[in-house]
Amino acid sequence: MSVTVTLVEHPLVADSLARIRDRDTPNPLFRPNLERIGTLLLAEATKSLPTVAGTVETPLTTAPVHRLAVQPVIVPVLRAGLGFVHAAQELMPIADVGFIGISRDEDTFEPKPYVNKLPESLAGRPVIVIDPMLATGGSLVRTIELLVERDAPGPITVVCALAAPEGLQRLRDEGLHLHVFTAAIDDHLNDNAYIVPGLGDAGDRQFGSGV
Repeated sequence: MSVTVTLVEHPLVADSLARIRDRDTPNPLFRPNLERIGTLLLAEATKSLPTVAGTVETPLTTAPVHRLAVQPVIVPVLRAGLGFVHAAQELMPIADVGFIGISRDEDTFEPKPYVNKLPESLAGRPVIVIDPMLATGGSLVRTIELLVERDAPGPITVVCALAAPEGLQRLRDEGLHLHVFTAAIDDHLNDNAYIVPGLGDAGDRQFGSGV
């Protein structure tokens, strides 16, 4: 069991990251820039998906091709993870999408599951968890536990825009088998368990604080 971290460095990721960090970026501009980051991270995260060889008939002749061996399962962690769903479906239009809802107790900072909509079995299928923020790691640990209960094979892929070092360490301490793809590893968590410098609350900046 191990946690591998890939820091995705790309000019378009950096540009969108600058925009979503900016406190003056309004929600209508925050969402497409977050989605652009998701698209680029997911493209990198899916490079190792297994394929099978075959052939197709072109208008001129026969050509060798490779297709995905099995469609992955995309699992957004609600509600912030919805910001990466469109990007994932654009790249993998026939992938299944499951949903895990995890809220954070603002007193204890511990995760509280409230939605669990997953396929009955995840055996043999690549699983990609999408959540823009990896802060304390508590929500992700609980999500991974729910996936393992459905026989998700490791390593489970995790895609997040930002990660805190404390969250990454929590994943390692739990002995999980993960490959994390992120655009940035930030400095630390503050006393309210927010990532610093971060970008604020990813859910609020997508959907508004009243939702």
